[in-house]
Amino acid sequence: MLFHTTAFIFGFLPVCLVGFFTLGRFFKAKWALCWLVACSLFFYAWWNPEHLPLLAGSVGLNYAIARMVRRTHAHRAWLATGVALNLAILGWFKYADFLLHIVAPHVPALHITLPLAISFFTFQQIMFLVDTSRGHARRAQVLGRTQCASCVKGPPPALSDTDLGAGVDGGPSPAMTIPVPPSFLTYAAFVTFFPHLIAGPIVRPSEIIPQLTAHDLARLRIENFSDGLLIFLLGLGKKLVLADMFGGFADIGFDAAARGASLTFFEAWYATLAYALQIYFDFSGYSDMAIGLARMLNIRFPMNFDSPYQAANIAEFWRRWHITLGGFLRDYLYIPLGGNRTGPIRQIRNLMVTMLLCGLWHGAAWNFVIWGGLHGLLIVIHKQYRRVFPPLPAPFAQALTLLAVIVAWVPFRAASFGSTMTMLRGMAGLNGIALPRMIVSALPGFASFADPVTVLPYLGDARTLSFPELSACLLLGWLIVLTLPNVHRMTRRTRHWSLTGSFALSVQALFFAPHVAPFLYFQF
Repeated sequence: MLFHTTAFIFGFLPVCLVGFFTLGRFFKAKWALCWLVACSLFFYAWWNPEHLPLLAGSVGLNYAIARMVRRTHAHRAWLATGVALNLAILGWFKYADFLLHIVAPHVPALHITLPLAISFFTFQQIMFLVDTSRGHARRAQVLGRTQCASCVKGPPPALSDTDLGAGVDGGPSPAMTIPVPPSFLTYAAFVTFFPHLIAGPIVRPSEIIPQLTAHDLARLRIENFSDGLLIFLLGLGKKLVLADMFGGFADIGFDAAARGASLTFFEAWYATLAYALQIYFDFSGYSDMAIGLARMLNIRFPMNFDSPYQAANIAEFWRRWHITLGGFLRDYLYIPLGGNRTGPIRQIRNLMVTMLLCGLWHGAAWNFVIWGGLHGLLIVIHKQYRRVFPPLPAPFAQALTLLAVIVAWVPFRAASFGSTMTMLRGMAGLNGIALPRMIVSALPGFASFADPVTVLPYLGDARTLSFPELSACLLLGWLIVLTLPNVHRMTRRTRHWSLTGSFALSVQALFFAPHVAPFLYFQF
């Protein structure tokens, strides 16, 4: 089920909210939490009921392993077992065909159906296992300071929040350990919670589980509900009005490149610029909708986007883009590999491994690996430059960062390496620079660098006016992302004005769009 469909907005969501707050009003919060889990499982099964047992089995298996991690002294062995099982399941469903093609390219593909959101709920549960193990290790350290290790019998007792110290460069911190073991119901709600189940944000157990156990979780709070509804509607506008519009423009150019067409300069650049806006508005819109839905249910999610295209360097871009994924990669992959504590050569290795795996996580294809490798290389270059040279002037640094990010989107979106090269050749002007003849006639200055043609076949709907129309749309989109604050930094008044401006267009797209375009991260 998609957030931006009438079935969700006018069917599932009202039933879920009414049942949740009714049970919270007249019964114990536990029953409201049961209702929330049941709704989340129904939400997941709507797309493909056959994969519901996989999600339910994964939740049960990981909870059982987490109990063993917490109760036994062989917590590292149980942690390794749990992580290995999770990665094996993810690898089978997501990467089996990819690896088979590499090892035996002539063997027929297995055609394994990718379960919905398997990357996201797998990462959530790996975080839970790792944080549980860290909490176990921290409790053992505290016990070791107060009694002889040989006198310890059975599992160590739970600690309070005040016993959890902040680690340094990879050690456990209060945000990365679980002081109190949750019940199975609470854990199931944490993993299956429908606002973040499909495409994130990737929330940490210590951020959400304490909220799920609050005694007043299911009490209707008007301020939370109104704020959440406002954020949800703004995210809906991002998706339906902006992301889907730019997606249509991007698809024309990239689909033509996939067919082997030679795109000219403006066709290639406009498709790439449109895709950069599509993926931003699509994923940030989804994140806003998820944050808004959770807020309506009295759960606060962390911010997932912080105007990333306004970043002044590539490291800052990754602190602003998909923030929860960046935090996961840093704390659960980069730092355990050694982080920046192992010397410059190993730091470069750690960065490249992290970003290559980041690319591979996005999809089982070489274009995603190339995208991750490009970003890893950009981060390495930035770090080496910063050690030797002074910072660039802010406007120039921001423009250079944005250019690098936009160009790196090409392999991410392109269907193959060949179509990637086709797009890059077009962007470099190697296929020529052309503009509609009417535009060149109206603005003779363009004739000095552009060849007049009847129409640009791979730009918009191949009309003369497609060029100025798309130019205006791109200008508006880039003004929004480069000059305006994001939804979470807007004042309430600004949010209301933004909603007023987009509401009619959102309603029109919701009811009258020719088809429902899924989120780009829907099956990651």
